[in-house]
Amino acid sequence: MTAITRDTSVKELASIVSSALESAEINAVLVGGAAVSIYSDNVYQTYDLDFVTAHRLEVIAPILQSLGFKREGQGRHFSSPNTEFLIEFPAGALSFGDTHMSPDSADILEAELGTIRLITPTQSIMDRLAAYFYWNDTNSLDQAILVAKNNTIDWQQLLDWVESENQSEEIVEKLKREAV
Repeated sequence: MTAITRDTSVKELASIVSSALESAEINAVLVGGAAVSIYSDNVYQTYDLDFVTAHRLEVIAPILQSLGFKREGQGRHFSSPNTEFLIEFPAGALSFGDTHMSPDSADILEAELGTIRLITPTQSIMDRLAAYFYWNDTNSLDQAILVAKNNTIDWQQLLDWVESENQSEEIVEKLKREAV
């Protein structure tokens, strides 16, 4: 097993954690800022890795402990003295706004240190736009643009999602313009 150090990148850590969880037959999907970091080649940097899973934290904790992480109290956060990154398991299903997605719709990314189960680039944009729409988080819109610039996006799926969330289609056109 590869040692986790302060020099371990988001992508490397995500692959180590994701692979360890997969080895224990735990499907956990990387979402949030860490997905943006991977899809933007670290133009955007985050210090927490959010994994969505249906598994209980009591089952996950021993696996992360074997990687050097300790659960913070009874919470959903795990930390390690070997890295500044936190691992978090947000409550709830894989969803973007009011739209629930199957974990099977996630991508599997082959990385140097293992595989990462993570949301697709299009889903990453949905995730960031949901924060923009519902929390007025303009930084999330900037992150959506970064993902759009560096990846192949399913524009029709994104447009359908925006419509289902009762949001203006203009945001998709803005993203298309910015992605060029």
